[in-house]
Amino acid sequence: MSEILLGRQVSYKSDYDNSLLFPIKRSLGRAKIIKESYLPFNGYDLWSCYELSWLDSKGKPEVRIMYFVVSADSEFLIESKSVKLYLNSFNNTKFATQEEVYNLIKSDLSQIAGSPVKVYINKLSHYKNQPLNIFEGILLDELPVEISKYHVTSELLKIDLSNQEQIVEEILYSNLLKSNCLVTGQPDWASIQISYKGKKIDHRSLLEYLISYRDHNGFHEECIEHIFVDILENCKPEELTVFAKYTRRGGVDISPFRTNVSLKNTEVIKIRDVRQ
Repeated sequence: MSEILLGRQVSYKSDYDNSLLFPIKRSLGRAKIIKESYLPFNGYDLWSCYELSWLDSKGKPEVRIMYFVVSADSEFLIESKSVKLYLNSFNNTKFATQEEVYNLIKSDLSQIAGSPVKVYINKLSHYKNQPLNIFEGILLDELPVEISKYHVTSELLKIDLSNQEQIVEEILYSNLLKSNCLVTGQPDWASIQISYKGKKIDHRSLLEYLISYRDHNGFHEECIEHIFVDILENCKPEELTVFAKYTRRGGVDISPFRTNVSLKNTEVIKIRDVRQ
C-alpha cells in the first residue's frame, strides 16, 4: 500500500501512460470480514467515468462518457485516483478511431484487475433522454433513531421479533450511508439498496447499522462487502442483494453490487442516481 497514489500529490500526465493504474488485492480487505475460504457473494463494481477525452488524428478533441464493469471475483480492485490519472493521460494523445481507445482501455483495465473487464464508451448524445433515478423500495431514512457514536458493529442488526417465523421479501433503501476514504479520510457518500428474502429484518436496527459507518474508514467495495456479510451472518436471509451508488468524485463514481443470487448478466443497466 506504500506505493498507492491516493492521498499523494501527483502531477497529471496528458500523454497516454498505463503505468498510472494501481491494483489493490481484494483479499486484504476481505480477510477482516470473511471467515470462509469461499466468497459468500458474487457481483461486480460498476464504474462511471465522465472525463474521458482524447485527440483525433488531426488534433481535434473527442469527449465521451465511459463506464466499465469489474467482476467481484477479480484478484484486484483498482485504486480510484489511479483511474482518474490514467484516463487523463489520454487528453493530449492522438488516436485514429474510438475503437483504438476502447481496445486499449479494455486491455489495460483487464490486466490490472486480473480479470476481464467490460468497457462501454458512449457519445454524450447517448444520454440525451436518460432520466436521473432513485432506488426503489421502502425508504428507511424517516425512521426515528437516536445515535450517540458511530462505530460499526454487526450487533446492531436484529430480526423483527413480531415476525420471527414469517418469511418475507423486501426491498429497502437509504440515502444516509457515509464512510471515509481509507487513505485520505475524505468523506464518501452513497445511497444503498438492500433486497432480501428471509425472516423480517428490523428496519430501525438496519438503519442504525448503516449510519454506524459514518466514521468508518474503508474503500467503497470493502464497505459494501462488509455490510453484505454482516447482514448475511446476523439476519441469515435465504437471498440477499446489496447495491450501493456512491456519489461522484473527480469525474468518477463507483457502484458496487453484491448478491448471493445467481447473476443472469454480469452488469446492470447504468441508470444514474440523482446524486451521481
